[in-house]
Amino acid sequence: MEETIRTLGILNARHFSARLDEVKLRTGKVTERIKIDHPEASAILAFPDRDHILMVRQWRYAIGCETLEIPAGKVDPGETAEACAGRELMEETGQRPSRLLEIFSYYPAIGYANEIIRIFVAAGLERISDKEDEDEISGVEMVKLDQVHDMIFSGRIRDGKTVIGVSLFRAKMERGEIPDSFFL
Repeated sequence: MEETIRTLGILNARHFSARLDEVKLRTGKVTERIKIDHPEASAILAFPDRDHILMVRQWRYAIGCETLEIPAGKVDPGETAEACAGRELMEETGQRPSRLLEIFSYYPAIGYANEIIRIFVAAGLERISDKEDEDEISGVEMVKLDQVHDMIFSGRIRDGKTVIGVSLFRAKMERGEIPDSFFL
């Protein structure tokens, strides 16, 4: 167990807060810890057909480049993770799913943040809008699932939620945990 001695600084932003604390470790050593309070998020493996997923191109400020990743976003106050998945898919791709299935949840940065990401599989897509979120999304692509795996193994896709989502989806399919009827 670690004991907080004092807070050295706090940052409050629109969607998260961060604090830097001085703490005493169980050994008695004093060090610093940062904690980011971040809302829950949903990520979506959206299948327009059984062999393809929708992916978005998005500029990521922290790493200074554009990425290809599965759609995702923060859960709004009072919103469920499932409702968020449907909303984010619509905002980022213009598609509305008729079926959503949560396949996994995880903490992407357990060493310094309390964010949890819930990964969903979406099927029965219906195009509702031709507009994507122009502030965040530079393009929507339909990519063959096998190509996504190759892109992950070659290092072209390194986004954690995409790597985890695609890998766990494939494992769950192989184990029979996602029925083929989900995609019909």
